[in-house]
Amino acid sequence: MISGSEIANAFLLVYAGLFPIVNPIGGAAIFLGLTRHCNEQERNALVLGVTINSFFLLLGSLLMGSYVLEFFGITLPIVRIAGGIIVSATGWSLLQASDDFTDDRTGHEPKVPTDAFYPLTMPITVGPGSIAVAITIGSQRPRELPMTELAILSGAVLAGVIAIAATIYICYRFAEGTVRALGESGTNVLVRLSAFILFCIGIEIIWSGYSAIAHIAS
Repeated sequence: MISGSEIANAFLLVYAGLFPIVNPIGGAAIFLGLTRHCNEQERNALVLGVTINSFFLLLGSLLMGSYVLEFFGITLPIVRIAGGIIVSATGWSLLQASDDFTDDRTGHEPKVPTDAFYPLTMPITVGPGSIAVAITIGSQRPRELPMTELAILSGAVLAGVIAIAATIYICYRFAEGTVRALGESGTNVLVRLSAFILFCIGIEIIWSGYSAIAHIAS
């Protein structure tokens, strides 16, 4: 029979493993930068959409990710390289944006994001690193347990994903308060810094994938 500590370990493995790479606190600043011109109702709708999308994307990666990659013959290093390019491009575009996030050539505000999936969910919130970690955790699940014990462990894993999604919602939903506290200049600094970190994370993900391929090739 599965002990309480094993259930707690399964929950913590998912939450503690995903939280640093998902980084909802840092992602909230990028979210603010991309939704600067949204009104409160639009932003709240996007927050809910991002939360739901993130939940299903992480859960799907945990449960089915390894099977999907195996079916298409795709390796995790390739996922890291492709996703790292997307993350880097997103960070670079934010770094190049003007301070008021307007288009200098037209003087008009950029189009308000209406799609909660791209790029707000992927790659901003759940990027290739998060997906790779989720797939790795999912691939380590025991396969020879009785159905009852497997269901209990699956419940703990599900609780971990729900906890991550709830953290994303809280950080994004109340991110606007950060804007008021920091002011316009402080928010611009935070967004620029977060964009630079996002760009660096993308380069790191690309390097990680390349290193893995180089190691296999050698």
